[in-house]
Amino acid sequence: MAAQMGASAAAARAHEELYAYWAQLRRRGRLPGREDIRPADFKRLLPTISLIEVDREPLDFRLRLAGTGLYSVYGREITGRRLSEVYNSAATDYWRRELGSLVESRRPSVGVHSLAWRGAAHISILWLRLPLASNGTDVDMILGYDAVVGVQGDTASGIRAA
Repeated sequence: MAAQMGASAAAARAHEELYAYWAQLRRRGRLPGREDIRPADFKRLLPTISLIEVDREPLDFRLRLAGTGLYSVYGREITGRRLSEVYNSAATDYWRRELGSLVESRRPSVGVHSLAWRGAAHISILWLRLPLASNGTDVDMILGYDAVVGVQGDTASGIRAA
């Protein structure tokens, strides 16, 4: 139980760090764009980072970039894949709702998602999604950060890169 609490605290600190970075890029209420993001500014988080491209008409999402640490969660490369190519139908529906809500509200979103859909109900992803807009208004990309908790053999901090 203490390891789980440590994992959650470490994930929360990483979420706060990335959120603060994103928030300082906002100018006069306008969203930052992909071009404003400098990965070197959050190097230690890169294995758990994703960039999700927003397609419209119909609204859909594609993982433009998935950090190397995500391979261990999904068991394969997910870069370039649409949600339906990565998840089962229930998990795809979950992510479409969450990401669709973020696109509509233009506000950051945070949550937890069980990996039960992969047969690993004891593992969860603590996730953060941050909207990006090349024109400052219309969300066209989403910056994501995931932390996996509940993994046997976690690191000393109790957290393992997603």
